[in-house]
Amino acid sequence: MSADPIEFALKFLDSPASVEAEQPALPSAEADTELLDAYSRAVTSVVSRVGSAVVHIRVKKQMRSRSRTVPDEMQGSGSGVIVTPDGYIVTNSHVVEGTSAIEVSLADGSTHPAELVGQDPATDLAVLRVSASGLPIACLGDSDKLRVGQMAIAIGNRLGFQSTVTAGVISALGRSLRSHSGRLIENIIQTDAALNPGNSGGPLVDSRGLVIGINTAIIQFAQGICFAIPVNTVRWVVSLLIREGKVVRGFLGIAGQTVPLPVRVTRYFHLPHNTGVQVLGVTPHSPAHIAGLKEGDVIISLGEKPIATIDDIHRFLTREAIGKRLEISVLRDWTTKLDKSIVPVESPE
Repeated sequence: MSADPIEFALKFLDSPASVEAEQPALPSAEADTELLDAYSRAVTSVVSRVGSAVVHIRVKKQMRSRSRTVPDEMQGSGSGVIVTPDGYIVTNSHVVEGTSAIEVSLADGSTHPAELVGQDPATDLAVLRVSASGLPIACLGDSDKLRVGQMAIAIGNRLGFQSTVTAGVISALGRSLRSHSGRLIENIIQTDAALNPGNSGGPLVDSRGLVIGINTAIIQFAQGICFAIPVNTVRWVVSLLIREGKVVRGFLGIAGQTVPLPVRVTRYFHLPHNTGVQVLGVTPHSPAHIAGLKEGDVIISLGEKPIATIDDIHRFLTREAIGKRLEISVLRDWTTKLDKSIVPVESPE
């Protein structure tokens, strides 16, 4: 009896060390080899090792328009990387958002229709699958072991040109980046390996050919400021998308914004921070509505932890928070501190 495809896929995601051990060691430079030659060999070796697992993704998206002169369908493209031999591919959520059709071209020139297994806009990650087996895969590394200054190589389909390679270094670690859903993605990798439209969803790899991130964004009109989602986040999200088709998070049912707290308020209530989250709206029948939160309330703590920004709330609302009764403290009219109980529910689709 054949193994369950989901368990087969997760085996590769959860066991990077075993996959890494099967790969041939990259050649080391001789002591007297010139630095430039060693750098060139490192890049070419990585490309030969990972390039076959990088794919070109073409998508079609439906357009809503009242004008007949505007096409009803828009085409786009991006990159992806194969992470299991049975056809699971990682890319960016924004590459496949709202698509009506997805087509994947492999490095061998073959083209396959792809299905969207799941996506997580909060981390800008998505998983596709093509009906194929025995595919070349890229091995996943460990982003917790990265160091500023080490080599980083980006492989993708830059501006539609397949298998384009750029190299640079890791410029910074621990950055934060706002996703398309508005959530903050933590521990982002900053690199100066040049990215352009079409690179989105492709792998960022180290000198050993291990994937250390998924390229996701650039800062327009800036030189050498590009970002990648760390591979440890990728491994966690992709495992959930393959198993469940989504990433479950908690939901309170509020719209809010970070606001400064008056000095006299922070002193009077002995608050450890000078900002809070003001409630701009409450969803009917939501946990916040049931708890009695009102528009204008300012949240200053949740689960006995200080809340200074809207991102503090996002970080708190993980799967583990769902169904748990939490203490929430709010300031009402800047004069009254109210302590209430709230029970987060699973975030709606």
